Amino acid sequence: MKGFSNQFKDFPDYIIGITKEIWEDRGLATLHEYYSKDIYVRSPSSFVIGNESVIGATMATLAEFPDRRLLGEDVIWSGTPEDGMLSSHRILSTATHSGDGVYGNATGKKLRYRIIADCHAIDNQINDEWLIRDQGAIVRQMGWDPKEYALDLIEREGGIATASKPFHPSIDQIGPYKGRGNDNEWGAKFADILHQIMGANLAVIPKEYDRAVTGYYPGGQELVSTDGVDTFWTGLRAAFPSADFKIEHQIGRDDPMMPPRAAIRWSLTGKHDGWGAFGAPTGAEVHVMGVSHAEFGPWGLRREYTLFDETAIWKQIALKTG
Repeated sequence: MKGFSNQFKDFPDYIIGITKEIWEDRGLATLHEYYSKDIYVRSPSSFVIGNESVIGATMATLAEFPDRRLLGEDVIWSGTPEDGMLSSHRILSTATHSGDGVYGNATGKKLRYRIIADCHAIDNQINDEWLIRDQGAIVRQMGWDPKEYALDLIEREGGIATASKPFHPSIDQIGPYKGRGNDNEWGAKFADILHQIMGANLAVIPKEYDRAVTGYYPGGQELVSTDGVDTFWTGLRAAFPSADFKIEHQIGRDDPMMPPRAAIRWSLTGKHDGWGAFGAPTGAEVHVMGVSHAEFGPWGLRREYTLFDETAIWKQIALKTG
């Protein structure tokens, strides 16, 4: 790969390799090498610029979860080394809550949860990132309800007036990466499915999904068959029926020894004006940053992975309602 270290055989190897080197091999100092000094990092809870913030947050996480592992399940990517590449990296993480930190006093609880990170890399460095952790799964395994965790977090941050505000497009800035992905047929197919679901055409689910589909959803949910898929997406859309659904980035891939795959970064922006997965409507302005991965088989979409941060959504609702 032009501009990248020859220790990596391809782009997925680079993404998986540096993730292990940084976290499990304790190579935090390599963030000065692998992350640009002025990297843009967006997550549902914040928007920060600069690798110093990334290094500090990484060290704090390792202090709280010293045995954390990040197991790369897949890297769905687009682009070229010359122009830059965008990876959508799905990770299964295991960790033990052994230290005090943002999740409170050490509990000794063993955790298992997913993360999806969209990263733009060029010349051996990442300079733009969108990062979503399954916070709902994390806090549930620690004995919290996501809503109660969000309320407690606001209190710990000094109350509504001083609490940090979750990410919203109104505070975003245009970073180095301005691409939209690729035009592969599988990315286009998955984008069309999501558009139909968000447009209330739920009949697309039994039509396009394998009857034996497994859906891996926020909160560590694992739902089976098309009725499980319907339950998840209906609950989300019902909570924000008038919100604007937008495909932010779209990738499809055909790779040897892999099923056809797609990675879609999407958003819902608008009012919490319906009964659904987030309780009674409050009218709160909410932004949902989401990423979905899909694997296709001979009978349709057979595995779907979707992440968003439930605690960040509850925090936006609580900041509105008090």
